[in-house]
Amino acid sequence: MADLINLIKQAAVEAVKADDPTEVIFGIVTGVSPLAVSVDQKMTLKAPMLILTNNVRDYTVEVDVIWTTRPSGDPAHSHPVSGRKTMTVHNGLKEGEKVLLLKMQGGQQYVILDRVVDG
Repeated sequence: MADLINLIKQAAVEAVKADDPTEVIFGIVTGVSPLAVSVDQKMTLKAPMLILTNNVRDYTVEVDVIWTTRPSGDPAHSHPVSGRKTMTVHNGLKEGEKVLLLKMQGGQQYVILDRVVDG
C-alpha cells in the first residue's frame, strides 16, 4: 500500500513539472535598451518575454503637494507650490543589477518583481 501511495505522489510531482509551473528565479540585467536579463549561463530573457512592475521601471504619478520653495533670486524670495502635480519616479533597471523574477506557468513570460540587494 505504501508503494502505491508513493507511486501516486511521484506521478503527481511529474505531472506538475511537465506543465512547467510558476517558479521564482533570480537574474542579472545584461542590457537595458533593449532590456535583457540573464537567468543562467544558457538563457537570456529578452524584452518581449519580460513584464515589468513599477518597482523596476520609470513611471509617472500624480501627487498632491503643499510646498514652499527655497529662498532664491535677488532679492531672495520663496513662494508656495500646491495642488496636484505630475512627477516621474525613476526606477528603471541598470545593467548589472540583480533581479527577482516570477516565471509564469509555461515559461513564456517572466515578471520582474523587484531588485535583489545583497544583505
